[in-house]
Amino acid sequence: MYKVDGVSESAMRAAREVRVALSRLRRRLRQEYDTSGLTPSQTSVLSRLDREGEASVSDLAAAERVRHQSMTSVVTALEGRGLVVRRPDPGDGRRQLVSVSETGRRFLADRRQAGEEWLARACDEQLTEAERQTVIEAMALLERINRS
Repeated sequence: MYKVDGVSESAMRAAREVRVALSRLRRRLRQEYDTSGLTPSQTSVLSRLDREGEASVSDLAAAERVRHQSMTSVVTALEGRGLVVRRPDPGDGRRQLVSVSETGRRFLADRRQAGEEWLARACDEQLTEAERQTVIEAMALLERINRS
């Protein structure tokens, strides 16, 4: 394990274990909910729009680090499934703003609920009440780190 000046060995170990555990959990949650044929790029864009609000195709392309043409294809596919809508940008008539449709919001909510249900069942079946309380306390600590 590498060292960082001024950082304790236990802090380094905690950082590594949190990163690994969260990466595995994120992959497992994605496996647990059906994306109904959406590509990872489409899922990422839909989630970004839901989280951050409407954006232009150019802004989405920059945020996702892809070419404008690639993002246009992603948005067109999402629009074809009724998951996003486009509207003219009131500040610049040449641009369009993309936002999550009501169908897209329901789609995301259903997928999130499926993931949370799997995780709740796993916690209920595999952890004791004391361990579940420890998880809740650990999440509060991670949120505190996240706010700093």
